[in-house]
Parts: sequence; C-alpha cells; structure tokens
Amino acid sequence: MISEKSFEDAKQKALYLAKAAISKKGFNLIILEIGKVNPFTDCFLLISGRSDRHVQAIADAVYETLKKARCSILGVEGYEEGKWVLIDGGDVVIHIFQETTRSYYDLEGLWIDAPKVQVKGEEAERTGEKEVAGC
Repeated sequence: MISEKSFEDAKQKALYLAKAAISKKGFNLIILEIGKVNPFTDCFLLISGRSDRHVQAIADAVYETLKKARCSILGVEGYEEGKWVLIDGGDVVIHIFQETTRSYYDLEGLWIDAPKVQVKGEEAERTGEKEVAGC
C-alpha cells in the first residue's frame, strides 16, 4: 500500500512529476518553491510544450503519474485549449504552457522572490530511481 507520506517533501514530488514531463519531451522545467513566500501551495512545477497537442500530451503524462502514485488531484484547467494546462496536485501545482503563453504570464517574474530550481533530466531520473510514489 502506498502511503500519503511516501514523498519526503513537495520538491521531491515535483521532481518525480518532472520525470513524466521529460518523458514527453517537456522542456524548460523549473520548480518554484513558493511555499517560502506564500502559503497556498508548496511548489509550482513549470513546464513548456511546443503546441496544443504537445502540452496536452505532457499534461496526460503528469496526470497519469499523479493517479498512479495515488496523489490527490484537486483540479485540471485549460486542457481543451492546450495553451496553459494547470493541474492542482495540492502541495505541487503543475503549469504546462506553450512558450508564448508562458512568457506572457511570466510566473517566474511574478514569483521572483521564490527559490527556483532548474530541473534537468538527470535530476528527475535520480528521483525516479528511488521508486518514490504516493502522497
């Protein structure tokens, strides 16, 4: 049985979800640790995709990874349009954008005071190797 405490913290969960995004060729992945500046969630995981279908494919992979790990999914917004998909995973909120939409809304600039972690494929792979699952 997967327990709710399987992830050490939201950052580890975000790295685990990044692996799913990378598997679908998501790029420019960044984790913003916004819990240090605002209490409504711990982390944002920002991901870029190249087209509507690419954004939707990344969203599908992240969503399925959350379900498989038995994590709460509080909501999904923007999937039909595929410009900006938001998946609310509670302590991690995932934003999957097309690049033009991402630069227009500039969440990195809006949350400039939040510590930022650039995610590389190797870091997400190391997290995935631990077989981390569960929320």
